[in-house]
Amino acid sequence: METRTTNIWIWIQNGEIYKSISSPEEGTICIYDEHDTIILKRTGLTRLQVKQIEDNIMRYGAKKLSPSAEPFRFLGK
Repeated sequence: METRTTNIWIWIQNGEIYKSISSPEEGTICIYDEHDTIILKRTGLTRLQVKQIEDNIMRYGAKKLSPSAEPFRFLGK
């Protein structure tokens, strides 16, 4: 069975919580608002394009969740 890397990013922008789920191997990125409504979905991206989008998301102060971390644990720090 093949393991795929999925990155989950969480950030607060304009008083709202946003979440991004990206997969460099699949070339996809999805961004959701705090109500889990999808606001952006891109497919067919290269690894470099996914990395560039993740870098832009980090500029908004996004934190990358560890696969073993509890959700929203970093918000209290």
